[in-house]
Amino acid sequence: MTGGVIDSADRPWLDSSLPVPERVELLLARMTLQEKVGQTHQVANIHPHDDADQLASGAIGSSLFASGATGGNERDEGVLAANIDAAQRHAVEASRLGIPVLFGRDVIHGHRTVGPIPLGLAASFDESLVEQLAAVAASEAVVDGVAWTFAPMVDLSEEPRWGRVAESLGETPVLSGRLAAAMVRGFQGTGVTGADVSDRDRIAACAKHFAGYGLSAGGRDYDTVSVGENTLRNLHLRPFRTAVDAGVCTVMAAFNDVDGTPMHAHRHLLRDVLKGEWGFDGVVVADWNGIGQLVHQGVAADLRDAARLAIEAGVDLDMCSGSYAAHLADLVESGEVDVELVDDAVRRLLTLKLRLGLFETPYVGDPGRTNAPTAATRAVARRAAHGAHVLVSNNGVLPLTAEVGTVHLSGPFAEAGEELLGTWTLDGRGEDVVSPATAFGERLGDRLVVSDGRFSDRAVQQVRNAEVTVAVVGEHPWRSGEANSVTDIGLPAGQLDHLRQLARLGKPLVVVVYTGRPLDLGDVLDLADAVLVVWHPGVEAGPALADIVFGDVGPHGRLPMTFPRTTGHIPTSTHQRPTGRLVELHEEGTQGRYLDDQVYPRLPFGHGLTYTTFDYGELRTTGSLELGRDGSLDVEVDVTNTGPRAGREVVQLSFRDPVAQVTRPLTELVDWVALDLGPGEQGTATFTVRADQFAYYGADNVLRVDPGEIRLTAGPDALHGSSLSITITPTTTTNP
Repeated sequence: MTGGVIDSADRPWLDSSLPVPERVELLLARMTLQEKVGQTHQVANIHPHDDADQLASGAIGSSLFASGATGGNERDEGVLAANIDAAQRHAVEASRLGIPVLFGRDVIHGHRTVGPIPLGLAASFDESLVEQLAAVAASEAVVDGVAWTFAPMVDLSEEPRWGRVAESLGETPVLSGRLAAAMVRGFQGTGVTGADVSDRDRIAACAKHFAGYGLSAGGRDYDTVSVGENTLRNLHLRPFRTAVDAGVCTVMAAFNDVDGTPMHAHRHLLRDVLKGEWGFDGVVVADWNGIGQLVHQGVAADLRDAARLAIEAGVDLDMCSGSYAAHLADLVESGEVDVELVDDAVRRLLTLKLRLGLFETPYVGDPGRTNAPTAATRAVARRAAHGAHVLVSNNGVLPLTAEVGTVHLSGPFAEAGEELLGTWTLDGRGEDVVSPATAFGERLGDRLVVSDGRFSDRAVQQVRNAEVTVAVVGEHPWRSGEANSVTDIGLPAGQLDHLRQLARLGKPLVVVVYTGRPLDLGDVLDLADAVLVVWHPGVEAGPALADIVFGDVGPHGRLPMTFPRTTGHIPTSTHQRPTGRLVELHEEGTQGRYLDDQVYPRLPFGHGLTYTTFDYGELRTTGSLELGRDGSLDVEVDVTNTGPRAGREVVQLSFRDPVAQVTRPLTELVDWVALDLGPGEQGTATFTVRADQFAYYGADNVLRVDPGEIRLTAGPDALHGSSLSITITPTTTTNP
C-alpha cells in the first residue's frame, strides 16, 4: 500500500524467524525516499509531544540524550524512560512502517555505577575488568531506555594538553585496541553482532573518533591534523581496526581534518578504507553537527553541499546538523547523489535496529526496575579503581600500618564526591561517591584530621601534630575532557605551593594525584615520600584509596601514557622514531636535543611500582630463534619477587624493528602478562609471538612482514628490561 499505516499482517519484516538481511530488504523495498532520509536523521533530546508529527511520519530515525555539543561538561535531567516510551509509541504505532527510534547516550565509564575514567581503566592493563565494567554500565543504561553508547574512544595521543586524553585507553595501539575490544564485548555481549535479537542488558558500542583526532595541533580541541596515511595506518587506525574486528556496531567520524580533508568528507578513509578495505558493515555516525561544520571548515558552501559531501564520504547518520533531513532527498531527486548511497546508509541503520531487537521490544520495559549502584556493581567499580592506582614513587612510607598514629588528610579532594567521578559522567551522582575523608574516617576514627587546604597555616599546624600527611591534589574534572585543553600540564594554581608548605616540616608526605591527563610531576616527586596517580576513580574513590594506602590491596596500575618532564617536552611518547642523530642515554644523564634539560620522560609508559620488588631473568625462547611468517614461537622470562610482600608485576613485552622500509618506533608494546607472586616466589611470563604482530605498512601503505631481526624486550616499563633478538625467516618454517 502507498499511504496510511500498514496493517501488521502486511509487515513481513516483523517476522523474527527471518534472517536479518532478508527483513531489511523487505522493509527497504516499502520505504519512500523521505522515509529513508528520516532514518539518517538524528535529533537531540527528542520530545514526544513536540516531535509527535515527525515521529509519526518517519522523519526521525534516532535521538541522543545530551545537554549539548560538549555534554561531558554539563549535567542534564537525565534520560526519562517515560519520554522514550511515549516517543516510541508515535514511531512504532502511529507511523506507516512502524520503525522504532534508536536512542543513544554517552555511557563512557559507567552509567549510575561510575568507574575510573577510561585512561584510569587503561592503567589496569586488565581486559577482563574493563569488560566487566562495560557490562555493568550497559545493564544499567538499558533501564533508562538507552540502546546505544558513544564509546569506546580509541584515539591515540602523545598530547596531554588535549583534555580528551581522559577518555582514551592509552597511547599505544595494542593496549588501546585490546581494551577497546574488551569494552565492546562488555557493552554488546554476543547478541548484538552474533544474533538477530540481543540480550536486553546489552547496548551497541561506538568506536570514536575516526581518525587522527588525538593529533589535534597544539593539543587544541577540534584543531587541524597534519599527518600522513602511513603514520595513520601504523599507529592511529590500528585500535579502530581491532574494535571493528571485535564486532563494534558503529564508528564515529572525527571533527578534525586530516591534511586538509575533514573527516566528515573523507571518502578515502571512511568509504574506501573503513567500509571497503576493512569490510565494516555497521553504521558510521557523524559527531555533533560534524556535517554542518564542513561549512566552517571551508570545504562546503552550505548545508546542502555539506550533506552531499558527507553521504558520498560514507557518513550514514547525521547527528544534529539537520543537513540530511533538509537536503538529502532533493540531492537524490536532482541526480547529484546516487540513491544507492542512501539505501546503503539506511540498510546499515535498519540492520542495527533489528540486531538490537528494537522491533521486537521497542519499549523500555519494567518502569519499576532500578539501576542504582548495588553491592555487586560497587565491587566491580572498586576493583577497577584499584587498577587505576599507579604508585609512581615510594621511599617506604607506604603502605601505612594499622597502628599508624594521627593521619592528616589535606587538599581540595579530601571530602570530594562528584568531583571524583571524572569527565563524561552524565548519570553518576555525587551522593553515590564515597569520599577519601569518609573512607579514611571509617578506618582511623579520631586518629584522622582533615583540612581541605583553604587555610594553609592551619594545614601546616596539622602536619606538626600528625604522624603522616596524605595530600589529595590534582585536577577538577572540568579541567579535562572535551573542549578542556590547557597550555601548562602542571598542577592547578596554588597546589604546588601548598605541597611545599606541607613538606617543609620534614614529616612524611604522601601525595595522591587525581587527574584526567599526564601531568608535570617533577616538583611533586621531589617533595613527596610517595606519589600515587589515581586519575578520577569513580564512586569507590575513597574506599579504593584507603585499600591501597593501608596495604589491603597492593598497587598494580601502570601508566598508560608517558609523563613528560615538562610541557615543553611535548610530544614525548612511545611513538618516537629514530632520527639521523640518536639521543644516547649515559650514566650522568642524557645528551641530545635540549640544552637546558634531559630528553627522556619523567615517567615512562608502563611505569608503576608495587609494595615489593621484582628481579628479571634473561629473556629466552623455548626453542628456535627463528620465526616463520605463518608460525609462532614462545619467549619467556623469569620474574622473582625479592621483597617481603605479595605483589602483582605487569610484565610488558615490547619490540623494535631495527631495519624496515619506513622508520619504526624505538619501542612498541606487543603484549603483557600479569604475574601475582608471593614473597620469594618466582614466576614465568610466557609470550607467544607471531610474525603478524610485527607487520607494518610500508612506503606504499601495503601491510608487510619483513624478514630479518626483531629485538624483543621484556620488562616493567617501556625503558627497561631484558632483551633478545629473533629472526623472521623469509620462507615458511615450522617451529618446534
